[in-house]
Amino acid sequence: MNKKSYHQIERYMHCCMKDSAHDREHVYRVLNTVLLIAQSEPEADRDVLICAALLHDVGREDQFQDPKVCHAKAGGEKAYRFLLEQGYEESFARQVRDCITTHRFRENNQPQTLEAKILFDADKLDAAGAMGIARTLLYQGHMGTPLYTTGPEGLILYGTGEQTKSFFQEYKYKLEPLYDRFYTKTGRALALERRETAVRFYEGLLQEVQQSQDAGKAELAVVLTEL
Repeated sequence: MNKKSYHQIERYMHCCMKDSAHDREHVYRVLNTVLLIAQSEPEADRDVLICAALLHDVGREDQFQDPKVCHAKAGGEKAYRFLLEQGYEESFARQVRDCITTHRFRENNQPQTLEAKILFDADKLDAAGAMGIARTLLYQGHMGTPLYTTGPEGLILYGTGEQTKSFFQEYKYKLEPLYDRFYTKTGRALALERRETAVRFYEGLLQEVQQSQDAGKAELAVVLTEL
């Protein structure tokens, strides 16, 4: 891929990225990670990888406007049409589309090609470790989602089996199981390096919240009794 083609695709991506948690820098991190993983996969098509990484989230705005829309599928179709309009071969546009449409967690639509598996891993690595925690909190803050919820008698819910949205629920539902879902050897190794950071943050936050609540309840019980 030459510089002119790269910047043409990059400009289109810039026009589509409006989500603070899935912004341009997320795209560039995924691009960088795609190329890092590809160092161990010499047979992977770099042009397909670069293009798919740049365009993998161009459907985010469509999903934001209508939650029923799958951003991966919408983005794949948008990327496919854009590439055809710019004169790229249909086979190339199709490969890019296939990578994008399968980069999201879906049991019935998993990545099949090497390039699609690399993109999947690179995107999921940006949801791992400290970066994954930071992006989750950024997005949930924008959406007004609480850090945690409480159950009967004010007991703090850890997130397991919860239906109500919270950071703890998202961690247990999406972030914690993430590390068993990687396809490439390099992706798995990088994910395991980041896992401990995420675990420590979740457990540390839960401990702080629990300790302060327990101490506060005990003290409040004494004060209210004296009154």
